[in-house]
Amino acid sequence: MEEREIMLTPEGYKKIEDELKYLKGPKKMEVAERIKVAREFGDLSENSEYDDAKNEQALLEARILELENTIRLAKVVEDDDVSTRKVNVGTQVTVYDYEFDEEITYGIVGATEVNIAENKISNESPVGKALIGKKKGEEVEVETPGGVSKYKVINIKRLA
Repeated sequence: MEEREIMLTPEGYKKIEDELKYLKGPKKMEVAERIKVAREFGDLSENSEYDDAKNEQALLEARILELENTIRLAKVVEDDDVSTRKVNVGTQVTVYDYEFDEEITYGIVGATEVNIAENKISNESPVGKALIGKKKGEEVEVETPGGVSKYKVINIKRLA
């Protein structure tokens, strides 16, 4: 199976590193303490606290592995590498949406950094994928679950 690069902004990479440090340190110790305390309740075969703590430990270890894998495959898009001539990861693009007759601004980020509340979309999403490589003034049609949407690139700048 071919492993693909995971595109990340410096901010996204730092968030993953911080979460990993927390999970491997304080969180792991907290879960270990819960398991220790639950063991003291006696019979493990009917000990729901122990089962819950062991399940949490399994989920924690899975998340740690996921984050370590993301870091291993990460390609950090440095600010200096981000051109404002074309849409790419690390850019903020303002487009004109013909269907709704309005301007929308998207931050283009890696798949692990998506935040709909902040209008940060993935470079792998239908809209993100269609916008990658486009220049100011270019139009693009995007096949979305809701049908075809048409956009015109109005402005491109570095993601703040």
